Amino acid sequence: MLTETPLGTYIHPVDSTAGAWTVTHADRPHMYRIVHRLPDGVARVDTLVDPDNLESKLQKWAREGFVRHVPEETDARPERHRFMQALKRVSKDTEAIAFSLPNGAGGPLVPAVDPAYLFTSRTHNVLLDIGENRRILLVGHTGTGKTSLIEQIAAQTNQGVLRSNMNGQTTVGDFVGFWTVKGGETIWIDGVLPTAMREGLWLIIDEVDFAEPAILAVLTAVLEPNGRLLLKEKGNEIVAPHASFRLFATANAVGAMSQYRHLYQGANVMNEAFLDRWRVYQIDYMPPADEARVLMRRFGDRLTDDMATTLAAIAADCREAFVREDLSSAFSTRRLIDWTDLMLRTGDPESAAGPTIYAKVTAEDAALIRGIIARHIAL
Repeated sequence: MLTETPLGTYIHPVDSTAGAWTVTHADRPHMYRIVHRLPDGVARVDTLVDPDNLESKLQKWAREGFVRHVPEETDARPERHRFMQALKRVSKDTEAIAFSLPNGAGGPLVPAVDPAYLFTSRTHNVLLDIGENRRILLVGHTGTGKTSLIEQIAAQTNQGVLRSNMNGQTTVGDFVGFWTVKGGETIWIDGVLPTAMREGLWLIIDEVDFAEPAILAVLTAVLEPNGRLLLKEKGNEIVAPHASFRLFATANAVGAMSQYRHLYQGANVMNEAFLDRWRVYQIDYMPPADEARVLMRRFGDRLTDDMATTLAAIAADCREAFVREDLSSAFSTRRLIDWTDLMLRTGDPESAAGPTIYAKVTAEDAALIRGIIARHIAL
């Protein structure tokens, strides 16, 4: 990943015919614009790249002898820079602190470690927030790895995890608890929330934007720092959170993702008061370069670099089609791994795509995905 600003003009100190490469921020978030101009000023290349592709370009330019030149700029408002200078001094002190999460108590609820899972830069702030006992809401398209991110952090730290999926059938009783009769005796059964709070487990509320309003009302008090749960149905018993309890949620279409609500029928609008109680992170699909690394980590020598890069590019094209609404279903990393696994066994991408991709989508989506695959692989 890029460790310093790449902005500027890259020139060759000896070869006057090499022209110059210029790197600037693009209008699209997390993208860069690179322009290559010849000595006569004509632009040969003018394109957008993501950070991974830009890093490859920088390495190539360095091998070819290009060096970065940042022209001096005058600023009529030098105070604009003081804030960032002070912030960098403070943040460097924070980064110098060695950070690690304490190990949990273990048990059968600890997720299995996925040896191929790739922890990227997006993990750092989430780890710090978990250490500070922040309430964390991860938003993004389906299949971006929101839940698996938390589960794999839990797996590495030996923390037990409970999950509650707000699929429209989850009731307040399922979530909070209920009275029932067992052996002629009326007893109280804790729901997932008080169970996690009492036992110091991590609770992931999947698709919280589909939750009933009554469940969201219960959550509000717990979302406060060290918030407690009031069990009205149990004589106003108060449940205090265990020190190891952590609360997470995932959503598809809230906050920065609200523009895609039409893709997730039934998703509720989350008001600002509710969102302000969470630390909200937008989780995007993995860049193709990272996803190719995941495939290589999982399949090792069975997969060449070129094969992994091609498969990651197919997944990226399918996701772009989903965002454009050409496809009605997303393309998760899990699906890509499953397809690759069966493909390596059969030696046939098309037949392997049958049970791992085509059978899970509509006929129209299957035809479109087949066409995307054919653009990358000679079937």
